[in-house]
Amino acid sequence: MTIERTSRLLAILDDDKSVQSALKDLMEAGGMCALCFSSAEQFLHSRARHEVGCLIADMQMPGMTGIELQAHLKTDRCPIPIIFITGRGDIPLAVSAMKQGASDFYTKPVDGTSLLGSVERALQQDRVNRREAAEYGSLVTRYESLTPRERQVLPMLASGLLNKQVAYELGITEYTVQLHRGHIMRKMDADSFAALVRMADRLILNHRRQIEAAVVQGNALLAGGNAGGSDGTRTRGLLRDRQAF
Repeated sequence: MTIERTSRLLAILDDDKSVQSALKDLMEAGGMCALCFSSAEQFLHSRARHEVGCLIADMQMPGMTGIELQAHLKTDRCPIPIIFITGRGDIPLAVSAMKQGASDFYTKPVDGTSLLGSVERALQQDRVNRREAAEYGSLVTRYESLTPRERQVLPMLASGLLNKQVAYELGITEYTVQLHRGHIMRKMDADSFAALVRMADRLILNHRRQIEAAVVQGNALLAGGNAGGSDGTRTRGLLRDRQAF
């Protein structure tokens, strides 16, 4: 089967073939396309991880467990909504999964109508995630088109400093600041200064989230966790020019 990017494609991860078949039939009856995998490792080694909009995963699979899969995807910044199912009804695991961002949690046997509703919500969330990721990627690309001096000027303007104040801080003329401001507005594709400030705020927020995620991951490693590192070099470099940004 050729995997096509679709907003209604999901993956089913369960080592029980009968469960795979039953869930796939349910999803297809609900108008969705489903791909089946017998292990988390099999899924991670496939192209599907970049294509599906939702995962239905057994919590207790041989090899990598559902919780470990969730952590792995989170480390790789692959925010696929996950719906966990288990035959054990392990409440502590359910609580842990939900705290880590799972979309939903069911015990077997699963109520088909409820599960379909959860999948629809997860697919909708994935569409939102993909759109926001695309918008942020475009924002990053525009930011990277700025010159080093423009990257200095942007956070100062966004913080509320006047042109003459920025000029004083940088030791340049107010007219030069005005030129930089115009270039920044054009390169960032901002139709107003308010829009430019919102863009700067979004860059700041995402940068802080990455720092917080790195701290959490570092603590997990210090505690003997098994999570791998992630490449955040590109975005960390975005605001390196001025730490106050």
